[in-house]
Amino acid sequence: MQTFYYTDPGKVRSHNEDSVTIINNENKEYLLAVADGMGGHKAGEIASSIAINHLTESFYKMSSLKDKNSAIEWMRTVVQEINNKIFEYTDTNPDSKGMGTTLVMAIKTDDYILFGNIGDSSGFVIKNSTLHKVTKDHTLVNLLVSTGELTEEEAKYHPRKNVLMRALGANNPIEVDIFDVDTSVKGIFLCSDGLTNMLTAEQIEKALNDEDQSIEDTVLKLIKKSNSRGGTDNISIAYLKKESGDL
Repeated sequence: MQTFYYTDPGKVRSHNEDSVTIINNENKEYLLAVADGMGGHKAGEIASSIAINHLTESFYKMSSLKDKNSAIEWMRTVVQEINNKIFEYTDTNPDSKGMGTTLVMAIKTDDYILFGNIGDSSGFVIKNSTLHKVTKDHTLVNLLVSTGELTEEEAKYHPRKNVLMRALGANNPIEVDIFDVDTSVKGIFLCSDGLTNMLTAEQIEKALNDEDQSIEDTVLKLIKKSNSRGGTDNISIAYLKKESGDL
């Protein structure tokens, strides 16, 4: 199993509000996560850090995620715990009112793969050299597309395309969408919208299929390409790639 993650502030933002991680336990169970924070006075980076730090701490407290149902229950519980922590922080730090974060995560074990999502960071799988989006964005434009009020093409350029309908720190209680994915996939790819707003799925897929470069080079190349196209937002990627023989 190869893994690599990286976060970059981009070319426009003065600081990075994203947080990202990939961790695994002694049972070779993997957790990947990307959080894209929002809010002024550096509050966004605090919110995303709370999310990733609590995820990491909670994951390491368990020796194993055990069966799929246990993992689903853990995802729901840990997301609500993160949400509570963000609200507690804003209650004691009034300047941070309005801060929040997206969260996309994936769990990979030998027996199952699960994705969890809140907001508009994206989770993909690579299967048969094709990139498939697993998660659904909790955005206003996505809602309007689902009701037929906007076409997908109109949504791409809509002035309110970044308006979120769900985020940690904005809704309480919070609901996480969970997706059960076939284990035969060759890779798991998570990213913030700093990447998907700059590059198409086809461009990302092409980079992921370049077998002549290392996983590190692939991730850094995608970030470099996003920055060359403007780098208007922070860019974060978490990538897990199976090797031959991996379950």
